[in-house]
Amino acid sequence: MKKQHPLPLQTFDTPTLTLSVPALKRKSRQSEIDELCKLMQRRYDEEQIKEVYSAYLLAAQAHTGQSRVSGEPYIFHPIAVARIVFEMNMDHRSVMAALLHDVVEDTCISVAEIATSFGDDVAAIVDGLSKLTHLKFKSRAEAQAANFQKMLLAMVDDIRVILIKLADRIHNMRTLGAMPDHKRRRIARETLEVYAPIANRLGIYKMKNELEDLGFSALYPARHRVLREAVRNRNTDRHELVRRFEIMAIAKLEDAGINATVHGREKHLYSLYQKMRNKSSAFEDVFDMFAVRVIVASVDECYRALGIMHGLHNPLPRQFKDYIAIPKSNGYQSLHTVLFSPAAIPIEVQIRTEEMDTFAETGVAAHWMYKEGQTNSAQQRAHQWLANLVDMRQASDNDLEFYENVKVDLFPDEIFVFSPKGDIYRLPVGATPVDFAYLVHSDIGNRCRNAKVDRKLAALSMPLESGQTVEIICSDTQEPNAYWLNFVVTPKARNAIRNFLKNQSTDKIIGFGRQLLGRGLKRHNTSIEEVDTARIDALLGDLKLTDLDAVYYEIGLGNHIPSVIAAWLLNEGDEHDVEVDQPMQLPSESDPGPLIVAGGEDAIISLARCCMPIHGDHILGMITAGKGVLVHRADCQNVSRQRRRSREWVSVVWAADTRGLFQTTMVVEIDNVPGALARVANVMSEMDTNIEDIRFERSTDNITTMTFTLSVAGRVQLGRLIKRVRSLKAVLRVRRATA
Repeated sequence: MKKQHPLPLQTFDTPTLTLSVPALKRKSRQSEIDELCKLMQRRYDEEQIKEVYSAYLLAAQAHTGQSRVSGEPYIFHPIAVARIVFEMNMDHRSVMAALLHDVVEDTCISVAEIATSFGDDVAAIVDGLSKLTHLKFKSRAEAQAANFQKMLLAMVDDIRVILIKLADRIHNMRTLGAMPDHKRRRIARETLEVYAPIANRLGIYKMKNELEDLGFSALYPARHRVLREAVRNRNTDRHELVRRFEIMAIAKLEDAGINATVHGREKHLYSLYQKMRNKSSAFEDVFDMFAVRVIVASVDECYRALGIMHGLHNPLPRQFKDYIAIPKSNGYQSLHTVLFSPAAIPIEVQIRTEEMDTFAETGVAAHWMYKEGQTNSAQQRAHQWLANLVDMRQASDNDLEFYENVKVDLFPDEIFVFSPKGDIYRLPVGATPVDFAYLVHSDIGNRCRNAKVDRKLAALSMPLESGQTVEIICSDTQEPNAYWLNFVVTPKARNAIRNFLKNQSTDKIIGFGRQLLGRGLKRHNTSIEEVDTARIDALLGDLKLTDLDAVYYEIGLGNHIPSVIAAWLLNEGDEHDVEVDQPMQLPSESDPGPLIVAGGEDAIISLARCCMPIHGDHILGMITAGKGVLVHRADCQNVSRQRRRSREWVSVVWAADTRGLFQTTMVVEIDNVPGALARVANVMSEMDTNIEDIRFERSTDNITTMTFTLSVAGRVQLGRLIKRVRSLKAVLRVRRATA
């Protein structure tokens, strides 16, 4: 939208509260701003309302001549956003910022002018809400990421920035019908992926639920319509069931001397849709469409009420959740239980105090309902999350990576695990011991060598479950490796690993590339010091690189084959001519000393997934673009398949102090008899072998083939394991899988 010509800022004479705005087209007999000012009399004093009205006059003047896609004057949007902000119980300066939130972006009013008229506080909020319109971006995604980062970092200084942005998004979603289809879908998807999760992270469930349902309706209108009709048709009888439950619950609570409010509510449609999609359930299989909320006076009464509810109907096993003792990451507190009613219909019951209920609806916004300086758990956890955002931005390479990391962090379906000392740690579902190690401390993550889960050795890649006790075993010789990036799920762990590899690997890759090129030149009985400088300069120009270190770096990553570069430097053929159809060069006896494989994987040497070499195997290394040296077993089928490919093979051997665990695959054929799998698994457990995965294939002759993916220390341990498993009666054959 083009900016208007500059408008002079004025000192406005604020009228009395009986307001009239002739220049503004009215939606109804009473203007929107009149209604807002009358509402504000409930909480704000007259001086504060005058300040809000002055902000409105500036916004109305600045947006003169502008209209929304629907055709209505643009000023109606800031007024609507300001009303939502007021209904969130926020302070009057937040309402002022809401009225002015688009003037810097869409008109020629500057942040400095707002600061002069309304103070630095309001100006800083408006600035945080304004997009970076003066910068040019390569793509919409890059612009979106940069604006998102600007807003989030502004909210670190003032949480009101994001609360007003959520109010802005709420009104945009309510009026989304006027937008073209492609824009409607894009905005709805962004709402579901970013803004609803932010509202959830800040504990504002009322706003989160509305954003989700509006986004669901706009992105999947047919699914929304069908689900809404299905719920409407199905719930006719259930309303009566819930009403009877409410009456019975209130009577029982009163008998126990507990004064409580009990009311039922339908779960919102997007929550039902997510449950159906995540669990691949049909609509008929989703029962808990109603929840009954019990509001009591104290925490003690919460637990007493829980016992009374369990006395009314039998609770369903494993459905009780105590979010009072262990709140959610956004500060949400409540007791959840599911009761099995006589009508064979589960009823979810949520029990909480009035204060918990207020925070559940408004989250961090509840702060402005109480005295200045008073904090709550939602606010404390929100500020901790904001501090984590700063760390996340510092660890991200660019705006897009930061944006994607935040999106990952915004879906905190959680598990709770314990340290050996009994401390509670929250992690997202799917988190591994490595994620836990980095959550405790970055140094523990970097030195994480093994893990014990419930006192048993566990693979570092094993997903954790709620209630487990996790112990990290560290080693001063251990370092993060690139393989960990395949299974960690937390942005903190991912960024820490990437940064370590980035900082530690550059010199190592250059040294590795120097070694590889030296080996290539040694085959010609020469060295880099003896190569003509003119040939080196020509090579740098041809490869568009600045110096020899850059050449070494590219060779170390496998992007250039050292023997080809060596031949080019010695003027024995053009690089491109040499590379085409180059036969595989297997290591010879005259080859320089072998490379050392110390175990694990890093940016230079990695273990091939096709043959899964383990310590003790006879191995060969193949230089592979972007991966450095890929280590294969010598008997791997890919070794012979690559014979005519443009690759170079190098000698590699295991280091004497090889450490860590290696993944391998073992195939076991057993008679299909009861208990056979348990006996095989028991042997593996007795030999401290971690089972990472099991696949079954049953044949027609009553034989079951089990393929185990295992973590072992090396060939010796695997050999002993195969011998033990082979001795079991039900086992017919055991073998290590081949590539």
